[in-house]
Amino acid sequence: MEEFNPEIIAFCCHYCAYAAADLAGSMRLDYPASIKIIEMPCSGKVDPIYVLQALEDGADGVLVAG
Repeated sequence: MEEFNPEIIAFCCHYCAYAAADLAGSMRLDYPASIKIIEMPCSGKVDPIYVLQALEDGADGVLVAG
C-alpha cells in the first residue's frame, strides 16, 4: 500500500514565517518535499481566492502562516 503524502501549500509572511522557513533551510533541517512555500508580503494579504485556487489545483491542504 502506498503511503499518503499530502501536498500542502504554505502562504508565509515575508518577515515572520518565511524567515523561519529560510532559517530551517540554512540549518539544513528537513521538511517534506510535498510542502510548497509561497512568500507573501504579509499573511494578511492572502486573499481567500488564493486558498480556493490552491485547493482547486490539487493541493490537499493550505497553511497561512504569519
